Amino acid sequence: MHTFKTLTNDLEKSGLKRDDAILIHSSMKSIGEVEGRADTVLDVLMDYFGKEGLLVFPTLTWSNVNADQPIFDVRNTPSVVGILPQLFRQRPNVWRSLHPTHSVAAYGPEAIPFVEGHERSDTPANSFSPWRKLILAKAKIMFLGAAISHNTFLHGVEEWGDADDDICENVQELYVVDYNGVKRPCFQHRHTGGHSGFYDRLAEHFKYIGAWSECTFGDAHCIILDAPKIARYVISVLAKYPAAFTKKWNETHPTFFQDIYRELTERV
Repeated sequence: MHTFKTLTNDLEKSGLKRDDAILIHSSMKSIGEVEGRADTVLDVLMDYFGKEGLLVFPTLTWSNVNADQPIFDVRNTPSVVGILPQLFRQRPNVWRSLHPTHSVAAYGPEAIPFVEGHERSDTPANSFSPWRKLILAKAKIMFLGAAISHNTFLHGVEEWGDADDDICENVQELYVVDYNGVKRPCFQHRHTGGHSGFYDRLAEHFKYIGAWSECTFGDAHCIILDAPKIARYVISVLAKYPAAFTKKWNETHPTFFQDIYRELTERV
């Protein structure tokens, strides 16, 4: 049975610092039995990062806010990415960004400025978004029992790197309801989908550039990525191969990621 103390010890052994900014993709089930269950997990994370650092969870609503259900209410629209983000967004002093499909929730001294402005994004993760601010915060991305294919940050990197076939041309008229109950239109070019199926092929690349570490948290195996480092690397790949994460490109270039890894390791 894992406890507040043992899980805190796991973080202390992980190499993560209390003043780190961290985004967490999570699987509660992977942690195992915890005294106090999900609430204790959040207590640990908020205590560890919340005083000096910045704790962020994705609170995505891409599957339950759409043309048929176009309203995102920051207080009430549930997240679709697991129990920890769903409970986290409802905690006191946690602030959620105003984006209809790709909101994040944040806790810490800089939480409010971190989430501000997301409603100005006409795509899920453009330069106004908290996803871009992860670079400025020199953030880590922790996959707590989750696979690196669940790396929403890389959707943002594709946007900033002008990746092919990443953003839909058509616009959806969606709406956000803010903390004061004010409803505003938020016109969106949504992601095309399918690109994350190739993100896990970058694992060895991220290890080679020194952007990868591993730890345990309870029973969960965790991967920690350095957000600025992986962003720089992926943008450099997209500059040469803008279609790198598309299905069509990978069908016609089945050894693509092995080939560019070999190029990476052979550089003088």
